[in-house]
Amino acid sequence: MAAVVLSSEGKFERFAGPEEVGVIAISGPNVFAGYVNPEHNKELWIEIEGERWLNTGDLGRQDQDGYFWLTGRKKELIIRGGHNIDPKLIEEALHKHPAVAAAAAVGSPDVYAGEVPVAYVQVKTGASVTEEELLDFAAAHVPERPAVPKHVRIIPHLPLTAVGKIFKPALQQREIEQAIISEAAAAGVSIISVTPDHDPRLGLVARIRTDGRAEKLRHALACYAFKFEILE
Repeated sequence: MAAVVLSSEGKFERFAGPEEVGVIAISGPNVFAGYVNPEHNKELWIEIEGERWLNTGDLGRQDQDGYFWLTGRKKELIIRGGHNIDPKLIEEALHKHPAVAAAAAVGSPDVYAGEVPVAYVQVKTGASVTEEELLDFAAAHVPERPAVPKHVRIIPHLPLTAVGKIFKPALQQREIEQAIISEAAAAGVSIISVTPDHDPRLGLVARIRTDGRAEKLRHALACYAFKFEILE
């Protein structure tokens, strides 16, 4: 097992140093040979010094005593103009605020940076705080400048999975929908509906139904990284 630093293309660059967060990779006779469906093996393997290692998708660090500590999931990374941002940096900072019951940071689509960090917050019962106050608090406590969220959004309840974990895809879908609505308003296009659809080949696709004047919207959305389809 090792924490490794990968290139933007997912290639091995070096082993992470002590206490440095990297992608957790494992190798050995107990590691499975891969998925039956070849598409599922994409980015699954890392070649390290001529050997094949499994990319677990987990982020973690190894301490001075050799113990590994998991810190998050690679697929949750927010990539802002080439900066890889661990959402936990933002969430842990916001959790220090006495009014915050729970926080979740996700990437919001951005034309120039690819995505920017946005934080969703559930406030403790009886507490009073504004989004502006939480944004200022985050700016003062998030240790990395690129990780400071562009927005903090207070919502009554964060979406949860069946086992009680925060369901971040629902928050990411909200951000994508908001980007689509904003671009549609700028293009003078009326949105009838935006429906997220999980395509087995393409992943998340935003299905957009408009009033029929969609060419300007299609051109505007082409600058974003998310996948979409306009249904006129």
